[in-house]
Amino acid sequence: RFRSGIHAFESLVQVAQKMSKFSKILDIPLVVTEQYPKGLGHTAAEIPIEHACLVEDKSKFSMLTPTVVDKLAELKAKSVVLYGIESHVCVLQTCLDLLENQYDVHVLADGVSSMNAPEIDIALNRMAHAGAHVVSSESVMFQLTGDSSSPLFKSVSGLVKEYQSLARQNKLLYKNGTAQL
Repeated sequence: RFRSGIHAFESLVQVAQKMSKFSKILDIPLVVTEQYPKGLGHTAAEIPIEHACLVEDKSKFSMLTPTVVDKLAELKAKSVVLYGIESHVCVLQTCLDLLENQYDVHVLADGVSSMNAPEIDIALNRMAHAGAHVVSSESVMFQLTGDSSSPLFKSVSGLVKEYQSLARQNKLLYKNGTAQL
């Protein structure tokens, strides 16, 4: 339902695909929430979420529902990587709730968007000022992989290469021909 209205939707989907595949390679738990899917639709079909440890419908803008709180506690999570829509509503409120609950939050600058493009930078700046780390998907992937001698590095490197040409065209990172936040 959002496909035609979200700024750079295809770029957003490509990052979500890459991060979902990455979470599977590193066996990092994937938690997915869907905002009122009855009216707004489900997660884009091309984003693989079948390995998610939780997929939950919600009406609250923040994804920090009681079920998600319980799942994060069960996983003993201390750090969260956030991506999705909309930057200035669900992503922002989730980020602020996570920070308030002492999580280390990494928001993907190339993995969030909104219907109104200027809202993206405003939301990213607000999240950064609140204490979140605003980073790129590739940066997080290598940070979590940690070492090129890791047995998983080859798979991660292959995934980065698979999405490299798309990353260079990501409309969420490249504005007026240069990478910007």
